Amino acid sequence: MHRDHFTAQCRVTGFDAYLDKPYTDVWDKRKKIGEILAENHLLADETLFIGDMQHDVETAHHGRIHSCAVLTGYNTLEQLRAARPDLIVEHLGELRRVLEQNGMDLQPAAADFEATHPPLATVGALIFNEEGEVLMIRTHKWSNLWGIPGGKIKWGEPSEDALRREIAEETGLTVTDIEFVLVQDCIHSKEFYRDAHFVLLNYTCHCAGPAHVILNDEAREARWVTMPDAGRLPLNAPTRILLEAVKAKNRDRSGPGAGKR
Repeated sequence: MHRDHFTAQCRVTGFDAYLDKPYTDVWDKRKKIGEILAENHLLADETLFIGDMQHDVETAHHGRIHSCAVLTGYNTLEQLRAARPDLIVEHLGELRRVLEQNGMDLQPAAADFEATHPPLATVGALIFNEEGEVLMIRTHKWSNLWGIPGGKIKWGEPSEDALRREIAEETGLTVTDIEFVLVQDCIHSKEFYRDAHFVLLNYTCHCAGPAHVILNDEAREARWVTMPDAGRLPLNAPTRILLEAVKAKNRDRSGPGAGKR
């Protein structure tokens, strides 16, 4: 960033108050990193370079320091992975949690990995509007693939309450007619931005009011589409499995003998 642009932006944001020593007019960070380390007496093994571009990770490699990629920029998950960072996080709050859990190390000790990474119970739903369309959202966490809204169940929270909360937080929608469909294991998925073991509780539900979607910062895009069109989107694997299960359930309900007692 040009120093004049940096100065102008700081007058508005006050961001410079949080920086000990800003470096501007650096067009190739790889050529500057060695000077920064030496000038500030930084030990390579104790220094972490955080950025949201491949170039940031490459700079860390060039300086022989640790690297953390953040999913907040224009580079995709695949591009960041290709640069081989030591860690990928969704946001800086997650990085803080990782460091606190691991005693300021980026990775837990191998013997402690299972103890510190238990399976996570999550909820998610295929949401229908009045026209029978379903809501698909696209997120960077799932390699920019399309999927459904949802998230982790909090301690002591009933699963359907968690589903209502997550949908409200991610889409601004209120839902009703919640119906359980299936449970899935999602283990070591390469589509997700980090290694994880999820137990996915999948539901269907309907909008209780206007189908006006207000996305939070977790998603990049949302669409209301027909079920056939949803199947033609580049979906993450768990969402495709859920779609097929819902289609099969609907066929069973409309098949011979449906509605008879």
